[in-house]
Amino acid sequence: MSGFRPGVRLGIDVGKARVGVARCDRDGLLAVPVETVPRNDDAVRRITELAEEYAAIELLVGLPVSLSGSDTASTADARAFASELSTASGVPVRLVDERLSTVSAHAALRDAGRSQRSSRRIIDQVAAVVLLQQAIDVEKSTGAPAGAAVHDPQEPA
Repeated sequence: MSGFRPGVRLGIDVGKARVGVARCDRDGLLAVPVETVPRNDDAVRRITELAEEYAAIELLVGLPVSLSGSDTASTADARAFASELSTASGVPVRLVDERLSTVSAHAALRDAGRSQRSSRRIIDQVAAVVLLQQAIDVEKSTGAPAGAAVHDPQEPA
């Protein structure tokens, strides 16, 4: 495990209606679903509670970009959510490219015999697992954290 920083991380898949949350163990061996948080005024508070509960060293927020890598309608929303989370939680937040995480999640659930209808309640958690696992794999293979850090406005530049 060259360069992998031990510690629990939360993966966060931000959607318009729901936010999927996943976590990994401190050695980054396995990402597992945690919870689907309703996207409302309490979403950031709830994720901050989960970060405290699991003693997370980092929050990895999926950044939805197009296949070509350009911003989508959801990109600004995810950036704003990540910034709010960074300020509220005091835990380092990184934005990670989540291209295909939802597609991969749907495929995994379909392969497991779940219909799209029966998967609706957990798809966000599974997408969070996919993006977290990808980020862990990147850090283990490169020795550098995945994605880009979200700057905390309370810290000097």
